[in-house]
Amino acid sequence: MKIGKIESFLVKLPYTTGGDGNIGKMDWSTLDYVLIRIETEQGLVGWGDAFAYGASAQSVKAVVDNMLAPSLIGKDAAAVGQLSYLLQQGNHLLGRYGITMFAISGIDIALWDLAGKAAGVPLSTLLGGARRGEIPAYASLFNYSDPDRVAEHCQRALGEGYKSIKLHETGEPEVRAARIAMGDGVPLMVDTNCPWTPWQAREKALAFKPYDLHWLEEPIFPPEDFDSLARLGIEVDIPLAAGENACTAFEFQKMIEAEAVTYIQPSVTKVGGITEFRKIIALAEVQGVTVMPHAPYFAPGLLATLHLLSTMPDECLAETFYYKTLEASLYGDAIVAKDGNITVPTGPGLGLEPDMDVIRDYAAKDG
Repeated sequence: MKIGKIESFLVKLPYTTGGDGNIGKMDWSTLDYVLIRIETEQGLVGWGDAFAYGASAQSVKAVVDNMLAPSLIGKDAAAVGQLSYLLQQGNHLLGRYGITMFAISGIDIALWDLAGKAAGVPLSTLLGGARRGEIPAYASLFNYSDPDRVAEHCQRALGEGYKSIKLHETGEPEVRAARIAMGDGVPLMVDTNCPWTPWQAREKALAFKPYDLHWLEEPIFPPEDFDSLARLGIEVDIPLAAGENACTAFEFQKMIEAEAVTYIQPSVTKVGGITEFRKIIALAEVQGVTVMPHAPYFAPGLLATLHLLSTMPDECLAETFYYKTLEASLYGDAIVAKDGNITVPTGPGLGLEPDMDVIRDYAAKDG
């Protein structure tokens, strides 16, 4: 099963956040994806996607097209683990993490999709078998910096069936508004996206403490300061979560050894794909740490995450961006949470095929 062709597509799907919401001061008028299509010489096709929000998309696509794809033509697509090593080792001088690893992640997902299709089974079967067919999802809200708007979106999400909610806020008034709107006992998470020094993080976390957080996510910059995260968790006695900015199992091993967090959050489109994600699951199982994937996606990365989650314990949740409108979907409504749950696709490989009309209609003009 030799690789015959690799294509990439920069796709921008317009949507609205339900207000002036953003995360990380980026333009969130579109969801941006670098989709990767790998075709074997026999005509079998696998799909992946590489993390590519905002301005990074063109660079990630260039890595796929110019650095990775040429070295894979003619290789055995079934040798997924070997190809993962080949790509990582062969490109380490150019940077093992960041954009290089995002592109490798997308390639890896597409190869696993191919493997499932070649075997005629869902990805979850290749990963050891699904334990559940539906995954509870939490609504991952945008940043609004407005207590009233936060409360409005929390109430709307609960009304749609979500059983837990994550904010992207750094202010105490917004967190307080969410807790009041949600009531006691509903899991509330707060992702702060690495804004503070360790001292600032301690002060902020203590201000959030009365609101019974299920976890506080990425409170410290830089995110790889695992020792400071570990101290913070002890000092404030709030469960911490981190990992969306970590790449490969090696960084997660350091995080786990430092006892930095309660929840580790690998992102399949950033960490090195499914191959690296599996290693992280094994590390977590041995050390008794819970994997809570970072996955606010609507492309093959979400499908891969759902299959991985289907093999994991029930407490592991799916993350979904809580948008107001999405102009077009690669998979129709098949990946939309219903009553707070997302169904794991059961077709071969990732289980669903992207809509080529959507890819053509929303491909970036310069991509």
